[in-house]
Amino acid sequence: MTDAAIANTDQAAHWSEAGQVWVEHSGPLDRFLDNVTPPLLAAAFPGEGGRVLDIGCGYGSTTLEMARRLGPNGRCVGVDISAPMLGLARGRAAETANVDFLQADAQTADLGREAFDAAMSRFGVMFFEDPDAAFANIRRAIRAGGRLAFVAWRSPMENAFFAAPAMAAAALLPTAPAPDPDAPGQFAFADAGKVRGVLERSGWTDIAVEPLDAPVSVTRQDAMDLLLGVGPAGAAVRAEPTLKPKLTEAVTQALEPYRDGDRLKVTAACWLVTAKA
Repeated sequence: MTDAAIANTDQAAHWSEAGQVWVEHSGPLDRFLDNVTPPLLAAAFPGEGGRVLDIGCGYGSTTLEMARRLGPNGRCVGVDISAPMLGLARGRAAETANVDFLQADAQTADLGREAFDAAMSRFGVMFFEDPDAAFANIRRAIRAGGRLAFVAWRSPMENAFFAAPAMAAAALLPTAPAPDPDAPGQFAFADAGKVRGVLERSGWTDIAVEPLDAPVSVTRQDAMDLLLGVGPAGAAVRAEPTLKPKLTEAVTQALEPYRDGDRLKVTAACWLVTAKA
């Protein structure tokens, strides 16, 4: 497959910039998501020799892990809209023969007809402009009876690692309108009913939306790097660097209840969603 045209120009522009930030924080992000990944891979795994599509693959961690499970006769194809993240992914996969990466918008790209046994995603499906169209397009790429598995965040309030620092930082930032809960974004799939409705309308069956509560233990340094790098506070720091000392102090205080020595212990409150084509 060759790189497809990216239809969603707003998302493409956003992830061109944001993707570079995520690349710079790929190590802490992987460590933060360590306990989320194995249940996803187990739910999506079609057996050795299978073909898997990794939606919103980012810098390729899940793509590579699945490729190892599939073995030399299998193949995992990662799809993402972000050129910087795919650059890192391709570098990581240089010694892995059964991996491909495609820069494309999975909502509109031609992903093949029944070309895969399964599709999976680790926090990569909440950003579609039209989720119904996106999941219908993904379904067409999966053989009849093939599987879908993805993880998505539940509500911000169930994810203290994100919510508490964001609220602490908000007091220091210019007032902004409340986000639209139906707009593409990190918590766009927090409502289980919404997720189920999207999948039903796009033709998936045997849908299950189950809570996944993954324990997370990260160093305080990793936590601060993430929250002042890829979160709302990070965007504020990049826009106005003089805010960094105050934001650092606010985020540090907000995370104090979750401190255990030099580490922070929280829970990643997610949905593990599965379905069949």
